[in-house]
Amino acid sequence: MARMEWKIDVPIFRDTVILKQLGIAIGIPFGIVVLIIGFTSGRSVYTLYALGLIFALIFFTWLFIMIVYRGKYEVEFVLDSKGVLCRTQTKQAKKNRVINTLTVILGMLTRNPTVAGAGMIAQSRQKIFIRWNRVSKVKYKPKGHTILMRGGWLENIALFCTEDNYAQVEQEVMMHTNYHV
Repeated sequence: MARMEWKIDVPIFRDTVILKQLGIAIGIPFGIVVLIIGFTSGRSVYTLYALGLIFALIFFTWLFIMIVYRGKYEVEFVLDSKGVLCRTQTKQAKKNRVINTLTVILGMLTRNPTVAGAGMIAQSRQKIFIRWNRVSKVKYKPKGHTILMRGGWLENIALFCTEDNYAQVEQEVMMHTNYHV
């Protein structure tokens, strides 16, 4: 197999795969919290403050992503005879390293191991490689030019393709796995 490489900037708030993952990771937990606060707090004015804080957190997170990352996930992929490599592009990886390091440091300073751990996990996911023989599931999304691949428990990659290279990438994935359209 010839080595395939490409870079792509994926709009975070317009890509259906990313929006679905954000909905699961953020929408469900915050939705449950909002429901619990709503049902258990009665008609207290503090309920509005709590809900306002939750919505403010979500808004400022969106604003942060739009300012720092320009609303884009900058990623690059390499497919070769060994497997699939997904990594954050260099410029964005540097920003991520700074933000993740600050998250770890602030988590340690505030004695909050959850925050520190989140920073470490985020940094560890900047580069993911799945060997072809480890691929356990593939889902093709030709309309969105995306191929979802799963390996082990923490091995999953969304191959964001361009309109021009999707068919070729799909062919290569099919050739190296047992998962066909």
